[in-house]
Amino acid sequence: MTEERRPLADRPLTEPHPSRLSPAHPDRARILATHAAALTAGEAGYLDPATGLFVLSAGFLARRGTCCGRGCRHCPYVDDPPSG
Repeated sequence: MTEERRPLADRPLTEPHPSRLSPAHPDRARILATHAAALTAGEAGYLDPATGLFVLSAGFLARRGTCCGRGCRHCPYVDDPPSG
């Protein structure tokens, strides 16, 4: 069974949702630069500059077409809940 494709969140692929990467994170600038390089190169991900762990890029996750629900740092589907 295949899940239906979801729309991407209304933000650039270069900008992770703040719940996934805090604006106050001490390595944020290095993480975003490394992620941007992976996006530009069309790579599936990058090695986190602080931990050395492999992190999937927003581009790779967007090509999958749906959220896996595992809390990916660069998930392009996570958006703020509707206000109301």
